[in-house]
Amino acid sequence: MDEQFWHRKWRNNEIAFHRADANPLLLRHFPALGLGSDARLLLPLCGKTRDIGWLLAQGHEVVGVELSELAVEQLFSELGVTPVITDEGTLRRFETDRLTVFAGNVFDLDRHRLGEVDAVYDRAALVALPEPLRERYAGHLVHLTHAAPQLIVTFEYDQALVMGPPFAVPEAELRRHYGAAYRVACLGRHEVKEGLRGVTPVAEAVWRLERR
Repeated sequence: MDEQFWHRKWRNNEIAFHRADANPLLLRHFPALGLGSDARLLLPLCGKTRDIGWLLAQGHEVVGVELSELAVEQLFSELGVTPVITDEGTLRRFETDRLTVFAGNVFDLDRHRLGEVDAVYDRAALVALPEPLRERYAGHLVHLTHAAPQLIVTFEYDQALVMGPPFAVPEAELRRHYGAAYRVACLGRHEVKEGLRGVTPVAEAVWRLERR
């Protein structure tokens, strides 16, 4: 899987992973992060998720990173705002009052461009990456955010039955990637009744990561 895979998905509108509303798991578990009313959050591999609109409506500031510039353009269009666009090396910054989205590869984002964040909401980033990239991604995120608290959504199923994304990320792997920097706690786990492309059982889990 390479960058062209995701560019093709967005170009062909093959985005079944995109929800038409904010994720209920975010609404239910966001308070577990214990953030203030004007926190600054990083959403890696954000697509055009409606979660961004919900977070903005709560008074928070959002920084997103998304490979597909088409997805970023659609995000701002659907929010009804016009961003200021600037080129920053291999990234393009789309910015309005409380929303900044970097279009490009998440591994090209550095601490200087990102700035300080209070937390990370990873709804579909870790599970979008194949196993060889997940360890690199996790380490990059810890470095990038100075181990800011995280709320992560993962899927658990028999990976041998179907190829991701979304990929299965079992608890043992999550702890292997993040356990040295964070205390890892499961906030909830439930069965995905419709399964995943005909495969069952599939569980969706929500995790809170707190800096050690």
